[in-house]
Amino acid sequence: MLKVDEIKEAIEVLPEEDYIQLRQWFSRKDWGKWDKQIEADSEAGKLDLLIREALVEKAKGEIKEL
Repeated sequence: MLKVDEIKEAIEVLPEEDYIQLRQWFSRKDWGKWDKQIEADSEAGKLDLLIREALVEKAKGEIKEL
C-alpha cells in the first residue's frame, strides 16, 4: 500500500483533469460522511436542542429570511 507521502507526490504530477476528478471524489466522500454524521446525530437526539431553539426564535419572529 502507498504511503501518504507517495500519494501526495503522485497527486502533484496528475494532469489537471485527473486532479479535478480526484478533488470531486474527495468532496463527495467528505459530504457523504458529513451527511451520515448529521443523520446519526439527529437520530440520537443530539440536534433536538438546536431544533427547539430554532422553533422558539421562529415563534418570536426573530428568524431572518435568507
